[in-house]
Amino acid sequence: MSANGGTKAIIAALAANVGIAVTKFIAFLLTGSSSMLAESIHSVADSGNQGLLLLGGRRAKREATPEHPFGYGRERYIYAFIVAIVLFSLGGLFALYEAYHKAQHPEPITSWHWVPVAVLVIAIGMEGFSFRTAIKESNLIRGGQSWVRFIRRAKAPELPVVLLEDFGALIGLVFALVGVGMTLITGNGRWDAAGTAMIGVLLVIIALTLAMETKSLLLGEGADPKELAAIQRAVTDGPEVERIIHMKTLYLGPEELMVAAKVAVAPCETAEDLARGINAVEARIRAAVPIARVIYLEPDIYSAAADLAGTGQASHTAVPQPDAAPDGQTATSGEQPGASGEVAGRPGS
Repeated sequence: MSANGGTKAIIAALAANVGIAVTKFIAFLLTGSSSMLAESIHSVADSGNQGLLLLGGRRAKREATPEHPFGYGRERYIYAFIVAIVLFSLGGLFALYEAYHKAQHPEPITSWHWVPVAVLVIAIGMEGFSFRTAIKESNLIRGGQSWVRFIRRAKAPELPVVLLEDFGALIGLVFALVGVGMTLITGNGRWDAAGTAMIGVLLVIIALTLAMETKSLLLGEGADPKELAAIQRAVTDGPEVERIIHMKTLYLGPEELMVAAKVAVAPCETAEDLARGINAVEARIRAAVPIARVIYLEPDIYSAAADLAGTGQASHTAVPQPDAAPDGQTATSGEQPGASGEVAGRPGS
């Protein structure tokens, strides 16, 4: 994802939501509409959320330290998860509470009848501008993906968050307009409560969706199939590597991918030749997938016999691994359980 594109969408959403929140609060104070109050809190929550995304993006740029050797790229995921929590609690649950309160004590809108309608129409226009900006920036990197797949597979959380927030805001404004409009027409305040309840349910659904997607990023996601295929081709395209014994990838942040692989290398006469070959493979990987900035390649010798046996005890390597004898001494039997450092590389792990 383009960091500048994500920042542009966030700033557009922040500017729109601050302006909208102020006008909605004024409308609520003049009319007492619960839908207007729910929408006001929604806009305040959205404004705070955009501030959190900007803060997360800034903190993620810090340099790596001995305590955090892979840097702070994942901090953007943490702030996106906080956004989901804020949207759920301050937005969704508050709206549902306000809807329940208004349903128990419905009140018609008795003054300033035109204010909520005018404010909501203006807000729809401002949110539409923000949503259009988010769509435009997303289209630069979305490619041929559907919108659902883009939101689910995007490694950078900012654009999916802004897209869902703006989409929810537009739908919520329509719900509020229906609730306020029907209250003005019928004089029954329960329409206002119904509009507020629909806003609350919508925000809870969006918040849960964001939380589930961000949770996956926090747990750690690997390269997508297209990136994985490009890395595999880069590793095996040259004469240095005969095959990949096993490989794992992990996003350290939205724009930094780690690649760790054990590779079967061609016979080399010297350690210098081996090192030169590994460096060549790393260069091809970075050329194929530029965000693959952290690469660990372990050279080994492939064993077809171990592969056919399917034991995975030595990760399909032909290099003998010592056994641990019952008395703690090193044994030399043919059963090769594999060094402790290779547990993570077992097939199926």
